[in-house]
Amino acid sequence: MSDLEVRQLRYFVAVAEELHFGRAADRLGMAQPPLSRAIRELERQLGVTLFERTTRQVQLTTAGKVLLRDARTALEAVTAAAHRARQAGSASPRLRIALKADIDGGLLPQILDAYGADDASLPSELVLGGFGEQPQALREGLADVGLVLSPFDERGLDSEPLLTEPVLVALAAADPLAARTRLRLDDLAGRKLPGGLPASHGRAVEHTPRSGASRPASNLSEIFSLVETGSVVFFAPLSVARRYPRPGIAYRPVSDLPDSTLAIAWPKDARSPAVAAFVRAACSVAAVQQAQAESLMQNTAP
Repeated sequence: MSDLEVRQLRYFVAVAEELHFGRAADRLGMAQPPLSRAIRELERQLGVTLFERTTRQVQLTTAGKVLLRDARTALEAVTAAAHRARQAGSASPRLRIALKADIDGGLLPQILDAYGADDASLPSELVLGGFGEQPQALREGLADVGLVLSPFDERGLDSEPLLTEPVLVALAAADPLAARTRLRLDDLAGRKLPGGLPASHGRAVEHTPRSGASRPASNLSEIFSLVETGSVVFFAPLSVARRYPRPGIAYRPVSDLPDSTLAIAWPKDARSPAVAAFVRAACSVAAVQQAQAESLMQNTAP
């Protein structure tokens, strides 16, 4: 058996994720017949059947499921190798920090100050993305370190928790629920999160919309505009609620909604002194912040 090519893996992953040859061909920017021939050749080369095909559907076989898992990892590694090589060969290397705008627990300015004081620091560059995109940016070599909300896909990554804080529900000020001082998830029955999932399910961060749902709002400004109209509700960490007070929005605690944990993550094979310096700075700043928050709660407790 000859070695597999990156092109073959990309074709296979597209079909495996779409489970439809036509949609996969559109995604790849090619015609369907050559894609079908390429998949048949891949099956012949491996000596296994990867897809069960009928006139109505395409399904992965057991062998196909195994290849999908490993093919994704292989493609991520190839992409990361290219990005990291470019970064290493740059005349002005930088530390690339992946995060979702405003999802930093209010810690980023202090972390950057502490990091900049370390002799191992490099100039920093913020790599902004949507909810849940930061782990993949790290795996693909698009960023060196990231601030992420837990839980997240930890494949190939190391991480340390930084800050745990309550999560509030943001709802329209005119919503009848805004008259209450505290809610439960069951109270949110019938209301939707920005990506279309029921709010009563209690998922603090929704990364992708359900199949058939409309495109989710891509930033907090869009989300809060939808919340103000009563179209959706949104689960926001306390730090975000404090940063965005709006007269059209009411923030209310939800007693059975899990707390939000901000973590710092980086590739497991990272050997960069700058990454280590940033992780040290983040953990140090977060420890001080968490201690101050706990002290405040103790001092204000009845």
